[in-house]
Amino acid sequence: MTAHPQPTLLAVFAHPDDEAFSVGGTLTHYARRGVRVVLACATRGEAGKITVPGMTVDDLGQQREAELRAACRALEIGEPVFLDYHDSGRYERTRFDDPLALMNVNPLDIEGKVRALMEEVRPQVVVTFDPHGAYGHIDHLQIHRATTAAFFSTGHLPGGGPQRLYYTAMTHEAAAGIARMGQNLDPLVYGVSEGTVAVRMNVSAYAEHKKAALAAHGTQTGAESLLGRMTPQEREAMEARLLGTEGFSIGGTRTPIAHYPLRGLFDGIPGCEGVDTP
Repeated sequence: MTAHPQPTLLAVFAHPDDEAFSVGGTLTHYARRGVRVVLACATRGEAGKITVPGMTVDDLGQQREAELRAACRALEIGEPVFLDYHDSGRYERTRFDDPLALMNVNPLDIEGKVRALMEEVRPQVVVTFDPHGAYGHIDHLQIHRATTAAFFSTGHLPGGGPQRLYYTAMTHEAAAGIARMGQNLDPLVYGVSEGTVAVRMNVSAYAEHKKAALAAHGTQTGAESLLGRMTPQEREAMEARLLGTEGFSIGGTRTPIAHYPLRGLFDGIPGCEGVDTP
């Protein structure tokens, strides 16, 4: 395995819509800069909650796959790659007896699939969930662990494997804002300190792309979703956070960190000079 001649970013998430909320603007930014962006989604969100009152869907997994493909077009990135696991669900929708539900799969098996994808895609940069899985969803935690393990188990490959691993990073302040809007989380647990954020991506130029990607996930952003239940003031505050800046912490690196914080995800990676400079 040698580094891909074109700078490549691999983003690994669990469900359709995970990408739009946390990294959508960053994906569009790098696609616009000539980076090959590959989005891997572990499941098709089969056990998600339909948030549009009165809406019925014959096959939710098929519907959400189509939504993710539409979101990728809105973000100007290529077709998603599916790892073909099942959504574990939450609360009354939890799929305890489904052997393919991500919560029931051996983490080493998931790591193997992610590692094989890394070998195929040959990214310099990998992005995935933070250690708390954003808000503690078991599928997010499984993907965080598997992707982290795959990063560390690919360093022996020719070319050294992926050079940098990043986690999505939500500051204590941002986590507190979400908690105030009804999400049951402790900001001091699920958020990180300002100094932990290694990269702050200004994605305001791609706000319309991110809005379009969120809208594409129609089953998940209806009137009964967290966004749908917000007051106009809460929605405005949430959009200011979602659409303005996306933050990342460092999960692992095989290249020196010359300065901190970094100018972007590819800053200082050999062969990627110019990606993060004006």
